[in-house]
Amino acid sequence: MSNQFNRRLALLDDDEHRALLGQGLRGIERETLRVDQAGQLARTPHPAALGSALTHPHVTTDYAEALLEFITPAEHDIALALHRLDAIHRHAYARLGDEMLWSVSMPGELPPEEEIEIANYGSSNIGMLKHVYRRGLALRYGKAMQCIAGIHYNYSLPEKMWQLFAHDEGIVEERRHALRDFQSESYIAMIRNFRRYSWLLMYLFGATPALTTSFLRGREHNLETLSDDTLYLPYATSLRMSDLGYQNDAQSGLSPHENSLESYVTSLMDAVNRPYGPYQEIGTHKNGEWVQLSTNVLQIENEYYSTIRPKRVIRTGERPVQALCNRGVQYIEVRCLDVDPFEPVGIALETGRFLDAFLLFCALEESPLISAHDSALHARNFARTVKEGRRPDLTLTRDGAEVPLKDWALELIERIRPVARLLDEGHNEDGVHQAALGRQKAKVEDPSLTPSARVLEEIRALGSAAAFGLQQSKLHAAALRESPLMPAEEALFDETAAASRAEQASIEASDSGSFDDFVAAYNSSTLCGNN
Repeated sequence: MSNQFNRRLALLDDDEHRALLGQGLRGIERETLRVDQAGQLARTPHPAALGSALTHPHVTTDYAEALLEFITPAEHDIALALHRLDAIHRHAYARLGDEMLWSVSMPGELPPEEEIEIANYGSSNIGMLKHVYRRGLALRYGKAMQCIAGIHYNYSLPEKMWQLFAHDEGIVEERRHALRDFQSESYIAMIRNFRRYSWLLMYLFGATPALTTSFLRGREHNLETLSDDTLYLPYATSLRMSDLGYQNDAQSGLSPHENSLESYVTSLMDAVNRPYGPYQEIGTHKNGEWVQLSTNVLQIENEYYSTIRPKRVIRTGERPVQALCNRGVQYIEVRCLDVDPFEPVGIALETGRFLDAFLLFCALEESPLISAHDSALHARNFARTVKEGRRPDLTLTRDGAEVPLKDWALELIERIRPVARLLDEGHNEDGVHQAALGRQKAKVEDPSLTPSARVLEEIRALGSAAAFGLQQSKLHAAALRESPLMPAEEALFDETAAASRAEQASIEASDSGSFDDFVAAYNSSTLCGNN
């Protein structure tokens, strides 16, 4: 353990400060495709009864019109966030008719590209900007990629905890924004540690060892054939997070520097403003219609496909990168988690408990700067794990030497153990974080317990990845429909949906100026102010 880790752990183990452990926030975003009873992609519009996808705070769409996204409020306890997520699922099922929610990250059998509808957000300028951005994604990556679903885990530590660490390290507010800058750089350091160790999450929680042949759209691959409609790798954990899932040639050389917030923002904005030849050949218009927001490497900063992002709640009209450089990092968003196909809401409570311990460990541990060589090494360890993480003799590279994944994973779990113990004490809970840690240790010792191994076993038995997805989707649909919300809870959801529709109508009615001018203004608003 590093000196910093031990010092910070001791600070939090003090009676005066232990309560800080229960004051952080976490929230969940769960993506899920709407499908029919046969598991085919739904062709219907976003259900009006669920509200406006543009303005609803908890129910929206992601890239495709059929790709729902459920967003929980930020809560102090992951159990409460999951309770909120469960309620959103039950509400959705009360409004979906005969449709179901797909229970796997990778889609089942997909229709031709032209039949996959891009998400619509109405006629307002901001709604059209979101839609045209997705048109650009379709051009750049293909529509099949827009049908991949995942779990995003939003996580923050209380500002008072960062202040405690800052004062311990002799940082006082002798200059403007000293504590804010310390917090931002601490989150960036936390992200560096996440890069070092996130391969462990893919081993423990990866749940996509196989995919349907229709997803690849004829692309070259090195997958093995399991059946006529299913491809796989025998030791894979998450093909979703491999180069067969989220991939793009233009982004292949893009690796925003995470040695400081300034370098991260600068490198990201360079990509937003740097032209890319193949996109320039396409242009922004075709037959008089917008087809992408720009011809640069990234249309907007959110197009960068990262396993983790520093985030800040944005203000009206503000871009994410402006919020970061004007007011600093507020929380991090973990984006590499597969949907758990064995859980009705896509993520288990014990997963959240382990993530809380893992992320706090990343925040407490020393985090040296990462060189280009280091970055490539971390990416290689991650790539090995997603494609062959359960291979018995698999090694990863650490400090210039090859070490067995199993040995390193067990070492990491032991390093996280005092954090889990501290979280149990801080939350006044009877060993739940330590129990979650124990269940992850069991997966390391026995790979057959991992979600990827369990999924592959089920797919082999059924003979098809699509059949497995349909089986789990029907099981979860039945379970969620059997326990509807109380009438008062449904009424609150209906009120929120009605308010969101009214808000979208108000935005559309108050719009002024052309869409061309709106896009021009948005594309030019990339500089940080002095807020």
